[in-house]
Amino acid sequence: MKVGMEIVLQTLLAFFVLLFLTRVLGRQQVSQLTMHEYVNGITFGSIAATLATDLNQRTWHHLMGLILFGILTFTASYLTMKSKIVSKVLQGEPVLVIQDGKILEKNLARFQYTLEDLNILLRKKDIFNIVDVKYGILEPTGDLSVLKVAQKESVKVEDLNITPKLADLPVEVIVTGSIIYENLRKKNLTAQWLIEQLRIAGVKDIKDVFYATLDVDDNLYIDRTQDMLSDKKDISESDDVKDT
Repeated sequence: MKVGMEIVLQTLLAFFVLLFLTRVLGRQQVSQLTMHEYVNGITFGSIAATLATDLNQRTWHHLMGLILFGILTFTASYLTMKSKIVSKVLQGEPVLVIQDGKILEKNLARFQYTLEDLNILLRKKDIFNIVDVKYGILEPTGDLSVLKVAQKESVKVEDLNITPKLADLPVEVIVTGSIIYENLRKKNLTAQWLIEQLRIAGVKDIKDVFYATLDVDDNLYIDRTQDMLSDKKDISESDDVKDT
Protein backbone atom coordinates (compact mmCIF):
# COMPACT_ATOMS: atom_id res chain seq x y z
CA MET A 1 0.00 0.00 0.00
CA LYS A 2 2.78 2.38 0.91
CA VAL A 3 4.68 1.57 -2.30
CA GLY A 4 1.54 2.14 -4.35
CA MET A 5 0.97 5.54 -2.79
CA GLU A 6 4.57 6.53 -3.44
CA ILE A 7 4.22 5.63 -7.13
CA VAL A 8 0.98 7.61 -7.39
CA LEU A 9 2.53 10.68 -5.76
CA GLN A 10 5.72 10.46 -7.86
CA THR A 11 3.67 10.02 -11.04
CA LEU A 12 1.58 13.10 -10.23
CA LEU A 13 4.75 15.04 -9.45
CA ALA A 14 6.41 13.94 -12.71
CA PHE A 15 3.28 14.81 -14.72
CA PHE A 16 2.84 18.32 -13.38
CA VAL A 17 6.56 19.17 -13.39
CA LEU A 18 6.85 18.00 -17.01
CA LEU A 19 3.72 19.96 -17.94
CA PHE A 20 5.12 23.08 -16.24
CA LEU A 21 8.50 22.77 -17.98
CA THR A 22 6.80 22.26 -21.34
CA ARG A 23 4.79 25.44 -20.83
CA VAL A 24 7.90 27.37 -19.82
CA LEU A 25 9.90 26.14 -22.82
CA GLY A 26 7.10 27.11 -25.21
CA ARG A 27 5.59 25.25 -28.15
CA GLN A 28 8.81 24.66 -30.02
CA GLN A 29 9.09 21.16 -28.55
CA VAL A 30 5.94 20.05 -30.36
CA SER A 31 5.79 22.28 -33.44
CA GLN A 32 9.30 22.14 -34.89
CA LEU A 33 10.92 18.80 -34.17
CA THR A 34 14.51 19.37 -35.18
CA MET A 35 17.02 16.76 -34.05
CA HIS A 36 17.79 18.91 -31.00
CA GLU A 37 14.15 19.09 -29.88
CA TYR A 38 13.55 15.42 -30.74
CA VAL A 39 16.37 14.25 -28.47
CA ASN A 40 15.23 16.65 -25.74
CA GLY A 41 11.69 15.30 -25.90
CA ILE A 42 12.86 11.71 -25.50
CA THR A 43 15.12 12.64 -22.59
CA PHE A 44 12.38 14.58 -20.82
CA GLY A 45 10.07 11.60 -21.12
CA SER A 46 12.73 9.18 -19.88
CA ILE A 47 13.56 11.26 -16.79
CA ALA A 48 9.88 11.80 -16.01
CA ALA A 49 9.15 8.07 -16.33
CA THR A 50 12.01 7.29 -13.94
CA LEU A 51 10.74 9.90 -11.51
CA ALA A 52 7.29 8.31 -11.60
CA THR A 53 8.30 4.68 -11.02
CA ASP A 54 11.77 4.43 -9.47
CA LEU A 55 11.55 3.82 -5.72
CA ASN A 56 15.20 2.91 -5.24
CA GLN A 57 16.40 6.49 -5.14
CA ARG A 58 15.03 9.57 -3.49
CA THR A 59 12.36 11.45 -5.41
CA TRP A 60 14.15 14.77 -5.22
CA HIS A 61 17.17 13.29 -7.05
CA HIS A 62 15.08 12.62 -10.15
CA LEU A 63 13.19 15.89 -9.70
CA MET A 64 16.45 17.83 -9.60
CA GLY A 65 17.62 16.08 -12.77
CA LEU A 66 14.38 16.91 -14.57
CA ILE A 67 14.46 20.58 -13.55
CA LEU A 68 18.17 20.88 -14.42
CA PHE A 69 17.56 19.41 -17.84
CA GLY A 70 14.73 21.89 -18.33
CA ILE A 71 17.06 24.77 -17.41
CA LEU A 72 19.70 23.52 -19.84
CA THR A 73 17.10 23.20 -22.61
CA PHE A 74 15.81 26.72 -21.96
CA THR A 75 19.39 28.06 -22.01
CA ALA A 76 20.15 26.28 -25.29
CA SER A 77 16.94 27.66 -26.85
CA TYR A 78 17.79 31.18 -25.67
CA LEU A 79 21.32 30.96 -27.09
CA THR A 80 19.87 29.62 -30.34
CA MET A 81 17.78 32.79 -30.69
CA LYS A 82 20.75 35.04 -29.91
CA SER A 83 23.52 33.34 -31.92
CA LYS A 84 23.46 32.09 -35.49
CA ILE A 85 26.46 29.89 -34.79
CA VAL A 86 24.73 28.17 -31.86
CA SER A 87 21.53 27.84 -33.90
CA LYS A 88 23.46 26.20 -36.72
CA VAL A 89 25.14 23.72 -34.37
CA LEU A 90 22.06 22.77 -32.35
CA GLN A 91 19.27 23.01 -34.92
CA GLY A 92 21.07 22.70 -38.24
CA GLU A 93 20.28 24.70 -41.36
CA PRO A 94 18.25 24.23 -44.55
CA VAL A 95 20.09 22.57 -47.41
CA LEU A 96 19.31 22.65 -51.13
CA VAL A 97 18.84 19.09 -52.44
CA ILE A 98 17.11 19.77 -55.80
CA GLN A 99 17.87 22.53 -58.28
CA ASP A 100 16.30 22.85 -61.72
CA GLY A 101 15.08 19.26 -61.60
CA LYS A 102 18.54 17.92 -60.68
CA ILE A 103 19.29 16.06 -57.47
CA LEU A 104 22.27 17.36 -55.49
CA GLU A 105 23.54 13.99 -54.31
CA LYS A 106 26.23 15.19 -51.90
CA ASN A 107 23.82 17.48 -50.06
CA LEU A 108 21.30 14.64 -49.87
CA ALA A 109 23.89 12.18 -48.55
CA ARG A 110 25.02 14.68 -45.91
CA PHE A 111 21.82 13.90 -43.99
CA GLN A 112 21.85 10.17 -44.84
CA TYR A 113 18.77 10.56 -47.03
CA THR A 114 18.30 8.02 -49.81
CA LEU A 115 16.70 8.53 -53.19
CA GLU A 116 13.59 6.74 -51.93
CA ASP A 117 13.42 9.05 -48.90
CA LEU A 118 13.47 12.02 -51.26
CA ASN A 119 10.74 10.56 -53.46
CA ILE A 120 8.55 9.95 -50.41
CA LEU A 121 8.91 13.59 -49.35
CA LEU A 122 8.08 14.73 -52.88
CA ARG A 123 4.98 12.54 -53.05
CA LYS A 124 3.77 14.10 -49.80
CA LYS A 125 3.89 17.40 -51.72
CA ASP A 126 1.86 15.82 -54.57
CA ILE A 127 4.94 15.83 -56.81
CA PHE A 128 5.61 12.61 -58.70
CA ASN A 129 8.24 13.83 -61.12
CA ILE A 130 11.48 15.52 -60.01
CA VAL A 131 11.65 17.45 -63.27
CA ASP A 132 8.69 19.52 -62.00
CA VAL A 133 10.81 20.94 -59.16
CA LYS A 134 12.69 24.22 -59.49
CA TYR A 135 14.12 24.15 -55.96
CA GLY A 136 13.82 21.54 -53.21
CA ILE A 137 15.07 22.51 -49.75
CA LEU A 138 15.52 20.00 -46.93
CA GLU A 139 14.57 21.77 -43.71
CA PRO A 140 16.16 21.14 -40.26
CA THR A 141 12.86 19.53 -39.22
CA GLY A 142 13.24 16.89 -41.96
CA ASP A 143 10.48 18.40 -44.11
CA LEU A 144 10.99 19.25 -47.77
CA SER A 145 10.06 22.73 -49.04
CA VAL A 146 9.43 22.82 -52.78
CA LEU A 147 9.19 25.54 -55.42
CA LYS A 148 7.73 24.14 -58.62
CA VAL A 149 8.72 25.30 -62.07
CA ALA A 150 6.33 27.98 -63.31
CA GLN A 151 4.68 25.70 -65.88
CA LYS A 152 3.75 23.19 -63.15
CA GLU A 153 2.08 25.60 -60.73
CA SER A 154 -1.47 24.59 -59.89
CA VAL A 155 -4.09 25.98 -62.28
CA LYS A 156 -7.73 24.84 -62.52
CA VAL A 157 -8.23 23.24 -65.93
CA GLU A 158 -11.84 24.44 -66.05
CA ASP A 159 -10.50 28.01 -66.01
CA LEU A 160 -8.58 27.27 -69.21
CA ASN A 161 -11.49 25.46 -70.89
CA ILE A 162 -9.31 22.53 -71.95
CA THR A 163 -9.44 18.77 -71.55
CA PRO A 164 -6.49 17.68 -69.43
CA LYS A 165 -4.25 14.83 -70.51
CA LEU A 166 -4.24 11.93 -68.09
CA ALA A 167 -1.00 11.77 -66.16
CA ASP A 168 0.78 8.66 -64.97
CA LEU A 169 3.54 7.85 -62.53
CA PRO A 170 7.08 8.02 -63.93
CA VAL A 171 8.79 4.64 -64.16
CA GLU A 172 12.25 4.23 -62.68
CA VAL A 173 14.70 2.73 -65.17
CA ILE A 174 18.02 3.60 -63.52
CA VAL A 175 18.71 3.92 -59.79
CA THR A 176 22.24 4.78 -58.63
CA GLY A 177 23.87 3.51 -61.80
CA SER A 178 21.90 0.24 -62.09
CA ILE A 179 19.30 -0.54 -64.77
CA ILE A 180 15.86 -1.67 -63.58
CA TYR A 181 15.27 -4.30 -66.28
CA GLU A 182 11.83 -5.31 -65.02
CA ASN A 183 10.49 -1.78 -65.49
CA LEU A 184 11.93 -1.65 -69.00
CA ARG A 185 10.16 -4.90 -69.87
CA LYS A 186 6.87 -3.49 -68.57
CA LYS A 187 7.33 -0.59 -71.00
CA ASN A 188 8.23 -3.02 -73.82
CA LEU A 189 11.67 -1.44 -74.06
CA THR A 190 15.15 -2.95 -74.03
CA ALA A 191 18.37 -2.08 -72.26
CA GLN A 192 19.92 -1.42 -75.65
CA TRP A 193 17.27 1.23 -76.36
CA LEU A 194 17.97 2.84 -73.00
CA ILE A 195 21.73 2.87 -73.57
CA GLU A 196 21.18 4.46 -76.98
CA GLN A 197 19.01 7.19 -75.43
CA LEU A 198 21.71 7.83 -72.84
CA ARG A 199 24.30 8.09 -75.60
CA ILE A 200 22.16 10.65 -77.44
CA ALA A 201 21.92 12.63 -74.18
CA GLY A 202 25.72 12.61 -73.91
CA VAL A 203 26.03 9.96 -71.19
CA LYS A 204 28.94 7.63 -71.95
CA ASP A 205 28.82 5.43 -68.86
CA ILE A 206 25.64 4.27 -67.14
CA LYS A 207 27.45 4.54 -63.79
CA ASP A 208 27.40 8.30 -64.30
CA VAL A 209 23.59 8.27 -63.96
CA PHE A 210 22.26 8.67 -60.43
CA TYR A 211 18.57 8.43 -61.39
CA ALA A 212 16.53 8.06 -64.57
CA THR A 213 12.81 7.71 -65.21
CA LEU A 214 10.41 7.40 -68.15
CA ASP A 215 7.13 9.32 -68.32
CA VAL A 216 3.93 8.12 -69.98
CA ASP A 217 5.26 9.21 -73.40
CA ASP A 218 8.61 7.43 -72.84
CA ASN A 219 10.45 10.71 -72.42
CA LEU A 220 13.63 10.04 -70.48
CA TYR A 221 14.53 12.08 -67.41
CA ILE A 222 18.21 11.81 -66.46
CA ASP A 223 19.92 12.97 -63.29
CA ARG A 224 23.68 12.59 -63.44
CA THR A 225 25.94 11.97 -60.49
CA GLN A 226 27.85 15.08 -61.53
CA ASP A 227 25.21 17.71 -62.31
CA MET A 228 26.11 20.32 -64.90
CA LEU A 229 24.38 23.36 -63.38
CA SER A 230 25.29 26.70 -64.89
CA ASP A 231 23.90 28.77 -62.01
CA LYS A 232 24.67 26.81 -58.86
CA LYS A 233 22.65 27.91 -55.82
CA ASP A 234 23.83 27.42 -52.25
CA ILE A 235 21.65 28.44 -49.31
CA SER A 236 24.00 26.89 -46.76
CA GLU A 237 26.62 28.94 -44.96
CA SER A 238 29.09 26.04 -45.14
CA ASP A 239 31.30 25.80 -48.19
CA ASP A 240 31.91 22.09 -47.72
CA VAL A 241 28.33 21.04 -48.46
CA LYS A 242 28.19 22.27 -52.03
CA ASP A 243 27.45 19.58 -54.59
CA THR A 244 29.50 19.30 -57.76
